[in-house]
Amino acid sequence: MNSLNLRLVPLPNPISLVRDREEWWRQILDPSGEIVNRWNRIFFVTSLIALFVDPLFFYLLGFNSDRNCLTMDYAWAGFLVATRTIIDLFSTLHIAIKFRTAYVAPNSRVFGRGDLVRDPSMIAVRYLKGGFAVDLASALPLPQCVAWGVMPFTKSSTSAHVNHAISLLIILQYIPRLIVIFPLNWRIIKNTGVVAKTAWTGAAYNLLLYLLASHVLGAVWYLMAVERIFSCWKLQCRHERDEGDFCKVTYLDCASSGTDHDVWFNATDVFKKCDGKSSDYNFGLFAYALEDEVPSASLIEKYFYCLWFGLRSLSSYGQSLEASAYIVETIFSILICLMGLVFFALLIGNVQTYLQSTTARLEEWRVRRRDTEEWMRHRQLPPDLQDRVRRFVQYNWLSTRGVKEEDILQALPLDLRREIQKHLCLDLVRRVPFFSQMDDQLLDAICERLVSSLNTKGTYIVREGDPVNEMLFVIRGQLESSTTDGGRSGFFNSITLKPGDFCGEELLTWALMTSSNVNRPASTRTVRCTTEVEAFALRADDLKFFANQFKRLHSKRLQHSFRYYSHQWRTWGACILQAAFRRHRRRKLAEELLRHESMCYMHLSDDDYDDDDGSRSSNDYASADTNPLAATILASKFAANTKKGAVQKVRFVEPGDSSLRMPKLFKPNDPDF
Repeated sequence: MNSLNLRLVPLPNPISLVRDREEWWRQILDPSGEIVNRWNRIFFVTSLIALFVDPLFFYLLGFNSDRNCLTMDYAWAGFLVATRTIIDLFSTLHIAIKFRTAYVAPNSRVFGRGDLVRDPSMIAVRYLKGGFAVDLASALPLPQCVAWGVMPFTKSSTSAHVNHAISLLIILQYIPRLIVIFPLNWRIIKNTGVVAKTAWTGAAYNLLLYLLASHVLGAVWYLMAVERIFSCWKLQCRHERDEGDFCKVTYLDCASSGTDHDVWFNATDVFKKCDGKSSDYNFGLFAYALEDEVPSASLIEKYFYCLWFGLRSLSSYGQSLEASAYIVETIFSILICLMGLVFFALLIGNVQTYLQSTTARLEEWRVRRRDTEEWMRHRQLPPDLQDRVRRFVQYNWLSTRGVKEEDILQALPLDLRREIQKHLCLDLVRRVPFFSQMDDQLLDAICERLVSSLNTKGTYIVREGDPVNEMLFVIRGQLESSTTDGGRSGFFNSITLKPGDFCGEELLTWALMTSSNVNRPASTRTVRCTTEVEAFALRADDLKFFANQFKRLHSKRLQHSFRYYSHQWRTWGACILQAAFRRHRRRKLAEELLRHESMCYMHLSDDDYDDDDGSRSSNDYASADTNPLAATILASKFAANTKKGAVQKVRFVEPGDSSLRMPKLFKPNDPDF
């Protein structure tokens, strides 16, 4: 005990272990990682929502139909400001994430994906020199400033200031928002391949972008319509003031009130001259808004009316618009025509591409079926063969939908392909009783080499005497397996193969042969599909590979299990038992005949002895002359017994004798299939 030198090793401090782990806010993210990809999609959706919300601020301006004045919808303004504030929080978080996201060094992109730069200072410098200014401009709360800063200030100012401020600030905010969308969309496509994962999602995404463009166009048209109507009011007010009437521009705002305003409102003709009916003022594109009283409607009505105007203008390329000589209106009409051409072409092209991708395989199948029909008609195939070909083409399409599984699997890595094959085939392979006796390693190797096989009703898998090229393991359907034992007269055996059974077992015997034989074994049975059959096929070369690679297949236990479940070996065993039973019956019949002959011989011998004694006393040898038939029978029996006795010794036994023994039956040699 004294020789033991024990030392106490201090355990590490738990607090130090926690400190060694890097905090999540200090981690550098991989630009192609799962977290960044998921965040890019979330921010992409919020950016689209921001592009939809910003034009809604244009609808806050409107006219009061009772007082004919410019007003603001403060109730909707509060809702839009709250929504935009939540969206700006996502923009702020996006800026923070980009400060903690690594980037690929440009000089390392010669081969592969390149090296990541994870230095926070280098990441910050690169981001500040790059897209930080655009991201910051898109995240500024400009609409909130308009709602809570400009609106209270305009209560003591003219409504024109409000209109100009909203137009300028929203447009300035919208440009960086659009600039942010395009690189974000490119980054998502670079990391994940596509923005929309399915064809219908891609078509809906392009239609949504088209609706968004129509929404923006309708909102801008509404804001310009309000500005044009308000400009007419100001022009007529100046004319009244020049004529000596008392008119102020502040009276056009709903915040104005008092006795002077009421007197002017009752006496003025400003609103009558700007109603679009009795005046010579040309409203051009905005006459629809004045005629339908759009500025005086609720926000929901304004939105859908302006959305309809935007969709109609883009879809018709602005052909239904009637512009005036006003320069701003003319430029706006030109932009509508150009936007309609570009956006409508993009919509039709992208939607057609996405929808064609869903029907590409269907069209390919239709072309192949048409070519097949033309080929069968050209070759003048019989009607029954044509029906069988059509059934197979139809069944193959319904089962696979034109997807070539082998091509997809061959393009994958070996380990991934093995796992997929195991997932698809292992449970189905275990249904086969023969495979249930194998270990997992051998089953995995078999699953890797199995290929799917589809067969229609009436198809012959193999015929008797033809070489066997594959073993077939039935998954669904039924097959008829029959044999004539090589064409033997009067011999016919037929069985039904169901799910879990297999055929082509001659290949396993051929594969287990030690001497290599290039020739395939001949089939001993004819296999025909009675229904549509789905199965897995194991080819001859693969089976030979398993026999050479896995010595487990050479075990006697597995071979006996294979022979037990094999219908071919069951038929062979039944034939052997029947032949042995027939030989047994013939041998028993021969012994019975021999027994009866011996008893008859003994009886006739006794009778002849008695007859000889009686005749000697009266007349010697008289019976021999009187009964020649009996002498002939005795002579023939004696000759037969003498000949049989030369081969084996005959022992006469009684029927109840226990010493009667049957000859031993030996197992016949295994047939060479």
